[in-house]
Amino acid sequence: MRLFACLLTLLPVVGLAETHEVNMLTRGETGAMVYEPGYLEIAPGDTVRFLPVQGGHNAASIPEMLPEGAARFIGKIDEEIAVTFDVEGRYGVKCSPHYAMGMVMIIDVGEVDPSVPLPEALPRRARERMAILLAQ
Repeated sequence: MRLFACLLTLLPVVGLAETHEVNMLTRGETGAMVYEPGYLEIAPGDTVRFLPVQGGHNAASIPEMLPEGAARFIGKIDEEIAVTFDVEGRYGVKCSPHYAMGMVMIIDVGEVDPSVPLPEALPRRARERMAILLAQ
C-alpha cells in the first residue's frame, strides 16, 4: 500500500513531460533541407523525436549551441532519434551532411535569454536560417 501511494505522488510529474515530433525533410513547406517545425519552445524534461520522413538526414547537437551541462547527441543517417532535454537553454540542431546548406533548427528549453547572439562559427546559411527562425 505504501509503494502504491509513493507511485501516485510521481504520476503528476511524469504526466507533465511532452513528446514533440520534428520531421527531417529534403523539401518541406518552408523550403529545401529543413526540419519542420524549425523552432520549438519546450519545457525541461520534454522529449523531441526526430523523424526521418525523407532520406539522407540526421539530427545532431551543434556544440557551439549546447547549454552548459547538457549532453551532446548525434543520430545516424535515416535514424529516428528521441532526445530528452533536461537542461534549460538554447539548443542548436543540425543535419550533419547538410549543415553548410542551412539544415538547422533551434530548440529553446525553459527560460532562455533572447538577447544571446548566435555563434560566429556557424556556417553562413545555417546562421541565416536561424536568424529567420528567431525573428518569427
